[in-house]
Amino acid sequence: MDADIAALGAVLSDRSRARILQALSDGRALPASLLAAEAGVAASTASEHLSRLVDAGLVAVHPQGRHRYFRLRDEDVASLLETLARLAPAGEVRSLKDGNRLALLRSARTCYDHLAGRLGVGIFAALLDAGAIVGGDGVHHLDGAAEDRLSAAGRDLAYRLTAAGRDRLVELGLELPHADDDGTTPLRYCVDWTEQRHHLSGVVGRALTARLFALGWIERGGYARSVRLSDEGRAGLRRALGVTLD
Repeated sequence: MDADIAALGAVLSDRSRARILQALSDGRALPASLLAAEAGVAASTASEHLSRLVDAGLVAVHPQGRHRYFRLRDEDVASLLETLARLAPAGEVRSLKDGNRLALLRSARTCYDHLAGRLGVGIFAALLDAGAIVGGDGVHHLDGAAEDRLSAAGRDLAYRLTAAGRDRLVELGLELPHADDDGTTPLRYCVDWTEQRHHLSGVVGRALTARLFALGWIERGGYARSVRLSDEGRAGLRRALGVTLD
């Protein structure tokens, strides 16, 4: 049976629902009241939109006591939103605030539960340069043989975290999955849509992002998904992983 793409498109076509999905695309679970504010609609209207998104299988609801929190169903939905963001026409920049938001998202943002933007690809590149990751060059090559697409999980390359790379991340405080017999660990990656390079995803990408938040090296920015690198984080990433950013 053919997939009913039109039905999914109808759910995504509403601007308020699109704003709710964008607010959830950093992987957090948020209450309806905050999502209503993000979408610029009344609480009752947000509740109707959230019901549509839950029924469509795009959003999951998590009751906690008397409260209900909403989050994207899984990483596939986040990847879909990244792809749509790449294909959609650029939103009109009507103010300095809009311009700042776009600049911040390109600088550093979360891609569901891991880091993206210049910060995400910068960390990946530094680990490659140090020999902590092997298996590719971190660049998205637009050639006919490649299957990788922008704003999607990568499949072309088999990156691995080396034994030395594991030691560096463990020293930083990460809890990593067990290594294979050769001491290396398979890695997942995404193709970053703004930078057209690779950033770390999967279990290791999630663990690294969580650790950087815990250390206070990164913090939530002023917009959904945006991330701010602290001065301590800039120095710490340079010291621990060799990351240098403009």
